[in-house]
Amino acid sequence: MNFDLTDEQQMLNDSLRRFVTNEYSLEKRSTFIESGNGTDPNTWAALADMGLLAFTFPEAFGGLDGNAVDTMVVMENFGRGLVVEPYLATVVLAGG
Repeated sequence: MNFDLTDEQQMLNDSLRRFVTNEYSLEKRSTFIESGNGTDPNTWAALADMGLLAFTFPEAFGGLDGNAVDTMVVMENFGRGLVVEPYLATVVLAGG
């Protein structure tokens, strides 16, 4: 079995790693949590701009037809950055 990421998945991984490192500092995360909302609309918009909100949906519905490995790449990077956005609940679970 081949457990290597595809070129597209590696690009996704690299992009998300840069995003989390450069745009999602622990200070920003703390600010989001303390805001009472728990999330940041600008961060959610950035995730949408990257196409992450369309990953789990079929192409027939305007999605990107992502698979479990794509979701794993996203969640691994979100875990690395302790991202508090409701991606799992809204995109992965509710979207499914």
